Amino acid sequence: MAALKVLSIAVASGRAGFVCLTGGSLTDWGGTVQATKNTGAFAAFVQTQIDKLTPDVVVAEDCDDTSRKGGRTRTLISVIAEIARHNQVLAVSVVRPRRFRSKYEEAQHFAARYPELAGYRPQNKRRIFEVESRNLILFEALVLAEDVINGQPDALAAAMG
Repeated sequence: MAALKVLSIAVASGRAGFVCLTGGSLTDWGGTVQATKNTGAFAAFVQTQIDKLTPDVVVAEDCDDTSRKGGRTRTLISVIAEIARHNQVLAVSVVRPRRFRSKYEEAQHFAARYPELAGYRPQNKRRIFEVESRNLILFEALVLAEDVINGQPDALAAAMG
């Protein structure tokens, strides 16, 4: 049986990132700022990743009531599931787990587990007046993918019907 290929796409204000895990190994990753400027460009970005990576599952964040994502970001997140369903790929939405005190601790943990991403980890935690590092979106996508792969099978089972 072939290993499960999971494409996880995370969206934050003005940026999006993706990771692809095949059998639990990181096989591809990347991000965009340009594509988040309009819905059509973002849909094309998602379609390109699905065409290139041919995933079995596409994961996106489930923006529940506790999420601080804005309206524009929520719209882009809904595009992910729409494009996945259009391509007859299983779309899974998961609430983003928060297992660390900060995104920077989370990035440090995952950079140690996936050395390929170590160069994308911000070296210092941002100060209150600084803009968040764009690269953190890669780790956010990784968290979502790992939650589907290693978490309870509920999310996959619910998406399958």
